Amino acid sequence: MNSYREELLRFAKETFGTQPEYLWEKTPDCCVLRHKDNRKWYGVFLNGPKQTLGLRGRDRIDMLNVKVDPFTGSLLRQETGFFPAYHMNKDHWVTILLDGTVEFLRICDLLQDSFYLTGQKSS
Repeated sequence: MNSYREELLRFAKETFGTQPEYLWEKTPDCCVLRHKDNRKWYGVFLNGPKQTLGLRGRDRIDMLNVKVDPFTGSLLRQETGFFPAYHMNKDHWVTILLDGTVEFLRICDLLQDSFYLTGQKSS
């Protein structure tokens, strides 16, 4: 299985200084990326059956949830490789396949957008 997971985790570490946090004992391959200051999540890496996203097959796939503005999310969900967010608010988050369907640099851009959308708000 081809996956951008490790490359994206490296990107998050190098760009934002973020280490993945593995929070769930029952799903040790799932992790979150969160801000150091406000502790908000900006990325959630999941691994689950394709059926989770309504795809055919029983294979497991890597996916990433990122926060988006509702307009962008509605546009992205019309494209191949993007889905309503798994286990998250479907208006404000999308799930991205990490199997090469979506270009790596585009995923990096969306992860960066998510980082800023979940960051500290200016007063």
